[in-house]
Amino acid sequence: MRLSIVVSVLNSKEGLRRQLLHMEREGLPDDTEFILVDDGSDPPIENTSSLPITIHRTGDTRPWTSSLARNVGARMAQGEYLLMFDLDHIVTRKLLDYVMAMKHPRTQFRRELAVLDENGVLTQAWDILACYGLKQRKSLRLESHHNSFAMRRDLFLEMGGYREDLVDREYPQGEDSDFWRRWEAYMAEHNITMPDDAPTIYVFPTGRWCGDVDYDSHGLFHTLTRKTGRNYWWQQQQKGAI
Repeated sequence: MRLSIVVSVLNSKEGLRRQLLHMEREGLPDDTEFILVDDGSDPPIENTSSLPITIHRTGDTRPWTSSLARNVGARMAQGEYLLMFDLDHIVTRKLLDYVMAMKHPRTQFRRELAVLDENGVLTQAWDILACYGLKQRKSLRLESHHNSFAMRRDLFLEMGGYREDLVDREYPQGEDSDFWRRWEAYMAEHNITMPDDAPTIYVFPTGRWCGDVDYDSHGLFHTLTRKTGRNYWWQQQQKGAI
C-alpha cells in the first residue's frame, strides 16, 4: 500500500457529505486507502459515498481528541505514506497524485480559501466565499498549516506521533505545534529539507477568517468552542483585532 489518507471526524455530517461527494468526483489513486476515524460522533458517521472507506469509531466523547484519533488512524494504516488533514481542508486529485509520487520524508502544502458547495464542487468565487462569512481580504492565500501534511508512516511512528498527554488541556492543547517543533529538530539532526513545489490544499472560510473563532454559518462542522483563555485568536477577537 502506497498511501493512507487519515482524517478524524467529529459529527460534521454536512461537511463530511460534501467532502465525500468531492472525493468521489476527484477519485482516489490506486494503492490508496481512506480511513475516517470517528472521534465520538453522535450519531456515528456513515460512508454516504461509493468510495472504499474504513470507518473506525474511537468511542471517545471528550472534547478536542482529534490528535489521539490521528494516532489511532496512523497505527491502523497500511500505507508507506500518511496524508493527514482536518475535515475543513480540501484535497484535490492533483495533490493526491503529488503525494503518490513524492520521495521526501514529509511535505507541507500551500493553502488557500475555498468552499465545497452543496454538490461537493470546489469554488473560490468571491461572492460565494462572502456568503460563507469570509471578511474582505486582498488574497485567498493563507499561511501553511502544521496539521495538513504528507509524511512517511514509519517516520511518524518513530517520532511517536502526537503527544497524547496534552489532550486534557484547554483548547488549544498545542499538540500540533509540539509535533511541528519535534519535526523541525528531526530535520536539523538528519539534514532533511522539505520540497518547495507542493500543491495547494484548500480550506473552508470559518472561524477567525469570518470574525468569530466559532463561526460556521452553514453548520458544516463540529460545535466545540474555541473561545478559551488559551486561544490567541479569541483574545484578538475580544480586542476587536479580527
